[in-house]
Amino acid sequence: MTRIFSGVKPTGHLTLGNYLGAIRQWADVDQYRADALFCVVDLHALTVDHDPGRVRRLSRQAATLLLASGLDPERCSVFVQSHVDEHARLSYLLECVATDGEMRRMIQYKEKSVIERARGGSVRLSLLTYPVLMAADILAYGADEVPVGDDQTQHVELTRDLAVRFNQRYGHAFAVPRATRPEVAARVMDLQEPTSKMGKSHESGAGIVYLLDEPDVVRKKIMRAVTDSGDDVVYDPETRPGVSNLLEILAACEGGNPNGLSGVYESYGALKKDTADAVVELLRPVRERHKELVADSAYVEEVLRAGAERARGKAKPTVDAAYRAIGLLPPAPAVPEAVPVNVAR
Repeated sequence: MTRIFSGVKPTGHLTLGNYLGAIRQWADVDQYRADALFCVVDLHALTVDHDPGRVRRLSRQAATLLLASGLDPERCSVFVQSHVDEHARLSYLLECVATDGEMRRMIQYKEKSVIERARGGSVRLSLLTYPVLMAADILAYGADEVPVGDDQTQHVELTRDLAVRFNQRYGHAFAVPRATRPEVAARVMDLQEPTSKMGKSHESGAGIVYLLDEPDVVRKKIMRAVTDSGDDVVYDPETRPGVSNLLEILAACEGGNPNGLSGVYESYGALKKDTADAVVELLRPVRERHKELVADSAYVEEVLRAGAERARGKAKPTVDAAYRAIGLLPPAPAVPEAVPVNVAR
């Protein structure tokens, strides 16, 4: 059976982009067709300056939203990355296979290191090496497919390279995964900066629709979305990024194609209104289910515990085999304590 792994990083509140670009596909399709593992990758949140309490809160919120979005723990494994030691165990082995040049060519490292230096901060080593941890996340489970947005494709290609290199040097240990992407809205853009991805941690948040935004907030953000010069409502991401982003969001909400909506609307206002209505209705059941789950924290904790246990059972044999293949001495098995024998006299 095909195995899928993917995850979300708790560096901010989950957004419409996270939902349309990944989570909805996981809930509607992937968990039914594959052995699927979905993870809150909290270790990745430590690569930049962070508040520990906020990371914990966002990790729980992300896990709860995954369940609220329709992930069924009877069909898939939902867990937190740091609850399964095999991620960190395998990451160091893969660092011993990766090269410095590969890490420094990663686009996200280049972008985030510039931002961090501009803030006057120092760039953590983990920001450079976290693509290797991401590779460990995937390879530990023998994943065949990794559903990702366009911006993560480079990291999956690195994962493939590391798997092939390890297998060639030390013997076959890893499956070589491939990236998969949804056909529509693989990369939802910021409503105020339509040439930039709708990320979780933009300072103003004015162009970001969060999954837990109230309906009136969602409407306000979409109605204030930046459009383009000209009056015709056409789908052309290169020259009309603002209106194209709205058409892509609307098409994704309705299960259509943005090209099919090109030329349908006579004004930006009408497009914005329909897009706002569609997004509000799309997120309504997610928000309602999230509220129910927040009131039942014991259930969420049990789901994460059971998910981590299943994930550990799938990852440990692969990681143990990689340790042996690369040349590490396995620990001696525990010696059972001697049982005292009563001798009758």
